[in-house]
Amino acid sequence: MSTIQFRLNGAAMAVDGDPDQMLLDVLRGRLGITGAHFGCGAGECGACYVMVGDRAMASCDMPLWSVADKDVVTVEGLGTAEQPHPLQRAFISEQAMQCGYCVSGILASAAALLKRNPSPTEADVRAALDRNLCRCGSNNRMVRAVLRAAAEMAAP
Repeated sequence: MSTIQFRLNGAAMAVDGDPDQMLLDVLRGRLGITGAHFGCGAGECGACYVMVGDRAMASCDMPLWSVADKDVVTVEGLGTAEQPHPLQRAFISEQAMQCGYCVSGILASAAALLKRNPSPTEADVRAALDRNLCRCGSNNRMVRAVLRAAAEMAAP
């Protein structure tokens, strides 16, 4: 047992426990942050993605120790109901989700992309979202939503 410290959605966290426990389990089971979902359990589908620094990472196969002293942002940390993040607004405007299971991971991937590259091309967006699986077939609307959010964020 040890204490792992990190920042979650801007707030300092200190989690006591097994440093090898998966971040997704800690987020959902111990901290009540349920936006990231369990999908494949192997880091292949993207349903569990969160932002660590400026990268989208699979929290289902990421041990807690690996986020020590790092910034972790989940979909809950992007915006609020009163002030949604531009990506959240764009996803709603473009109707870029159906069942919603994969969307939190896709939003994490998109937010990480826009943090690294505020003016992505369509090809950049498609490459960034390539690791996220969506069975509903909303992919083209998701790409449009990310481009729309990038344009909104770039506007003065």
